[in-house]
Amino acid sequence: MAKDGKGTATRMIHGGAIKDALGSPHLPLYDTTTFKFDTTRQLLDVVEGHREGFLYTRYGANPTIQDLEAKLASLDDAEAALVFSSGMAALSALFLAHGRRGIVCIGDAYGGTLELLSEQLPGLGFSTYQLFASDLQQLEQLLADGVGMVFFETPTNPRLELLDIEKIATMAHAHGALVAVDNTFATPINQQPLKLGADIVMQSATKYLGGHSDLTGGVLAATRALLAPVRPWRKNLGQMLAPETAHKLSRSLATLTLRVERHNANALAIARFLQAHPSITRVYYPGLPDSPDYALAARQMRGFGGMVTFEVDSTKRDAGEVVERFKIISLAPSLGGVESLVTQPVTTSHHDMSEEERARRGISESMVRLSVGLEDVVDLIADLEQALA
Repeated sequence: MAKDGKGTATRMIHGGAIKDALGSPHLPLYDTTTFKFDTTRQLLDVVEGHREGFLYTRYGANPTIQDLEAKLASLDDAEAALVFSSGMAALSALFLAHGRRGIVCIGDAYGGTLELLSEQLPGLGFSTYQLFASDLQQLEQLLADGVGMVFFETPTNPRLELLDIEKIATMAHAHGALVAVDNTFATPINQQPLKLGADIVMQSATKYLGGHSDLTGGVLAATRALLAPVRPWRKNLGQMLAPETAHKLSRSLATLTLRVERHNANALAIARFLQAHPSITRVYYPGLPDSPDYALAARQMRGFGGMVTFEVDSTKRDAGEVVERFKIISLAPSLGGVESLVTQPVTTSHHDMSEEERARRGISESMVRLSVGLEDVVDLIADLEQALA
């Protein structure tokens, strides 16, 4: 429930910044790059921020984009939101704008994020550090040394490990550091990082927010003051989301609540099935009572998500052969779509990581990551049974 008293589903269907003058229940697509003015004074008033208006799409001054950003801000109960051409574009702009005092990444993360932190940013003079989720004592020392940003995913990719947002935010804020959380796996339906003390929340809109495997985008949500230094990076690096994609994403948000509820239910049922299967040695899912993060998940999340990671018993089955045997579940990277997708992290999301680093993080050849879709769960379980048979 938001500050206006309306529920999430209601706000995603009826919310937004702009109402169509001709009565369309949803804002039409403005696939235009520029907007004209009657006078130079009117143009300057918009350029200089003296009044709101539409100017140039690459700047974000487009009705379709601004309406979407209002919905996304409401979704995270934030003051404002900025959309980007991808999740990595959002992360890059965030780190460039706020990472000059150093960035600490805690826990596992998407391989592209780790590569950005370990390869590209240090080359630009940024100090970056990568810690295990258990290394809170080392985090305390880095914060005391003046590191300015703490970043983490929760649940993490691919082992679905949870980090305590409130605890880490308290530690970071005591030293004047910002906390940024990648909430892609959880979605704002299942978890609200800003309400738990995070300063900035990021999501790859390509995943659950889009939800149909037909768009690529990213979003940051925070206070206007924190997003202000990010805007110039987005504008001048050309990271703006196209209006056509923004319109499609706005459409998808109308069904987000329903979709995530079904993802949650299907994933929990599949996690329980896999836990009892003789060819599976381990299941990673925070909604299982014997998960080491179950208590934290019950406190921090409202639903346990649609991702299930598991390890195949290599003495009985080869994980590569298993993922090739599915008939309904598709072998493909990405996640969060209405269709179920499966992949081995060693071949996709964490392929570019060294074998030593994957071993250090517990990412093995036998690990399989399943994005549970919206199909009938009995059909998904039957597909898993035949693939593991």
